[in-house]
Amino acid sequence: MWYDIEYQNIIYEMEEDCKRQSPKLQSENLDSSECEFQRKENIMKQYNVGIIGATGMVGQRFALLLAEHPWFNVTTLAASARSAGKAYGELMENRWQLDTPCPESLKGMTVLDAVAQQDEIVAAVDFVFCAVDMPKADIRALEESYARAECPVISNNSAHRGTADVPMIVPELNAAHAEVIPAQRKRLGTKRGFIAVKSNCSLQSYVPAVYPLADVEDVLVCTYQAISGAGKTFKSWPEMVDNVIPYIGGEEEKSEQEPLKIYGKATETGVENAVLPRFTAQCIRVPASDGHMAAVFMRFAPGKKPTKEAILETWKNFSGPPQELNLPSAPKQFLHYFVEDNLPQTRLQRDLEGGMAISVGRLREDTQYDYKFICLSHNTLRGAAGGAVLMAELLCAKDYI
Repeated sequence: MWYDIEYQNIIYEMEEDCKRQSPKLQSENLDSSECEFQRKENIMKQYNVGIIGATGMVGQRFALLLAEHPWFNVTTLAASARSAGKAYGELMENRWQLDTPCPESLKGMTVLDAVAQQDEIVAAVDFVFCAVDMPKADIRALEESYARAECPVISNNSAHRGTADVPMIVPELNAAHAEVIPAQRKRLGTKRGFIAVKSNCSLQSYVPAVYPLADVEDVLVCTYQAISGAGKTFKSWPEMVDNVIPYIGGEEEKSEQEPLKIYGKATETGVENAVLPRFTAQCIRVPASDGHMAAVFMRFAPGKKPTKEAILETWKNFSGPPQELNLPSAPKQFLHYFVEDNLPQTRLQRDLEGGMAISVGRLREDTQYDYKFICLSHNTLRGAAGGAVLMAELLCAKDYI
């Protein structure tokens, strides 16, 4: 019975969403099965994709996630001129940094020059994922060049996060920010091309747990960030063994400013950043291979402090479009709360639901703020490549790509 009711709800939502997106459908008397068929047809479409920056650590994560993806078929790998012209497997033989081996299906592909061979790349793909190590000005120019060539760009880079008409999407939280894409296309002079970015990896370890709660005014967060966030392993960064570094360049500014865009409002010209909550952050590099943890303190507006039980209930029930649409990379349960005092732990929970779920624990009242808790995310999955793939799935399902 539960399945039947839930199925009917899904069909209804698909029908209404389908009609909202197409004026033609609004004027037609489509029944549920017809609209469901159109939605399924859109979602089941196959897309040819490219990875720009395929040799870096995040690029390697993209390669693993996309090699067996049900919607996305990797047709192009690109990197710098230094790497171009070589087979991906040969190039990565001594550079592969992940525990899972390089996908066999990609090893024979010739890596292209992301700049000099842009036309060839654009002709071979429906859109590209971008994770490059370049100066910000060069990244902005590269991504806009692809977008102006009518190739959508799903970016892991920070260069365009501050651009008002470039949506910075955490799919469960602010999927509606995709509505600014038409404004960006107008600015770029494109019909298909646009840029969408994901937020900094540190944000995934606290913003998802704060966002569902109403009336939060102040957030203090200390993040404890794994070395893969710097593109390193213990082999390449032995100085991090048995060591903690109390500074990560540029990270605290991102951790304080980027949440305001996520909380912001989509307008006709772009995203207008929010004023509240106010965030203050300290970001610390710790000797963990993967997984960013955060100690979070939050204060609510006067008279608006909820009970602990209400917060836990909100976290338990919170979901977003990825869960509603059953997107391939979406976790079934977005926020997992652990009642044990010693959880979540980096090694135990970072891979929860394929590294795409958020782990929360130790919620309790504080003597100076209202509440404090611990939060954990996988920084190169949910916080980087996985989050970008999920955003691409969302934009495909919503017909922006």
